[in-house]
Amino acid sequence: MKFENVLADINGFGKFQIMIIVISFIGRFTLPCHFMLNNFIAAVPSHHCDISSLDDGGIFRNLSQAERLVVSIPVQEDGTPSSCQMFTEPQYHLLLNPSNVTDLPTVSCQNGWVYDNTTFKSTLTSQWDLVCDRRGKNKATATIFFIGVMFGAMTFGSLSDRFGRRIMLLVSYVSGMLFAVASAFSSSYVMFAVLRFFTGFCITGIVIVSSVLSVEWVDVEHRKLVGVIDSLSWTFGNTGFAAIAYFVNDWRWLIVSVTSPLILAIVTWRWMPESARWLIANGKLEQAQVYLKKCATMNGTEELIHTLKTETLATIVVTEKRDRTYSYLDLIRTPKMRKLALRTGILWFCVAITFYGISFNITGFGLNIYLTQFTYAVIELPAKISVYYLLDKIGRRCTEVGSLLLAGVCLGINIAVPKDTSVVRTVVAVIGKGFSSASFGTVVLYSSELYPTVVRQNGMGYNSFMARLGVAVAPLILLLDDVWKELPQVVLCLTASLGAIVARTLSETRNRCLAETIEDIEQQW
Repeated sequence: MKFENVLADINGFGKFQIMIIVISFIGRFTLPCHFMLNNFIAAVPSHHCDISSLDDGGIFRNLSQAERLVVSIPVQEDGTPSSCQMFTEPQYHLLLNPSNVTDLPTVSCQNGWVYDNTTFKSTLTSQWDLVCDRRGKNKATATIFFIGVMFGAMTFGSLSDRFGRRIMLLVSYVSGMLFAVASAFSSSYVMFAVLRFFTGFCITGIVIVSSVLSVEWVDVEHRKLVGVIDSLSWTFGNTGFAAIAYFVNDWRWLIVSVTSPLILAIVTWRWMPESARWLIANGKLEQAQVYLKKCATMNGTEELIHTLKTETLATIVVTEKRDRTYSYLDLIRTPKMRKLALRTGILWFCVAITFYGISFNITGFGLNIYLTQFTYAVIELPAKISVYYLLDKIGRRCTEVGSLLLAGVCLGINIAVPKDTSVVRTVVAVIGKGFSSASFGTVVLYSSELYPTVVRQNGMGYNSFMARLGVAVAPLILLLDDVWKELPQVVLCLTASLGAIVARTLSETRNRCLAETIEDIEQQW
């Protein structure tokens, strides 16, 4: 007997399942905000050296601010004032002849920097002067966060398979909120970096646990709808984030603002059920019976409650011991599980590199940072809506393969399109972003359906680890333009193509029951 048979009897997509989706949606809103947070909190405002030390009490004091900059700050090749250099003493002759700057002595900024606060009231950059020779520390904050996400994915995947989905979701909510809020009140760069690592570590449990919990409670017919809704929560969060960032331009309060939805998520957690699949797979039949009866009651199928006996539930999983503990090692113990883990790991790595590589590399809009953030989010909407229809029309595998191939085609086209046709390149890049977004939306649902219940969270944790590894690698790929201007596009194109090839080797899961045990996987073709 399969768990899907039980779900079919008590309605596998009713008010009970909608409640789970809504609760998950609330908690997931904060995730894209934190993932894209560095776009705003680590933004680099226009800045120049603090020139107050050059005030000699005479002529300098009588100059306007613009004239003070002329005699104090050297001009770069593009005509803008230098951000990192200043003259050793005021060069008053530049007021008469600004071009006469040959061999004038300059030094690095001696007394800090002055920042343009027009767009941002405060950022990490202005807080701790993360510019010039310290700009690497500014970029490192994003890397540190994603390293935390990477290890958190592995940890929460394993822990939720061991201790249950529901309790680990609460742990992720509470710990993620505490570390995030604490980071907003950091008194030093080191303190902030450490707290951002743990924020990433804890907050990733939300997406790892909630996505699997949602899929495990719905019937086969509605799994793709749940997958698309989960994916749309990311788009919705990114869109809302642009508005929040526009009105909250202080980095500390921006962190607090995007973390605050977790308070509501914690309040609504009390109504989140444990996964009945997980309870049955781990021999906790009485608890599974309680939740299944709640599901039947909410979905209006009370007349079938009498069929939900522990003896009936005991027949669902009979091929493996229920009291054994599963770990990441179970992903590689048996031949077919080993192949599955290898293929999905490579696929997630390729999808992440393609998606974030394109996202980091889209230029030419000429929009401000808030409108750009909003545009990037809106681009994903039609792609994900298309995925909803394609998942059942052509299947999970074809959707994943097709979206990656088309993303690769767009990357390939941009290699050939001349640099001076910026409009064409931007349009092609936007289309590529849409296809890469579709591939990301598909792979989450597809992978959760490929893994058996007993190691599904371990599998998703491992896949998320590989995706975050891809996120960390994507910016490094973009640095390859120092070798050849088009090399990043070539690498991204090849990566998307590799992902499509690997996805083609996976089995289709459309309209199929979820595997419950590792033996189910080993018995497949």
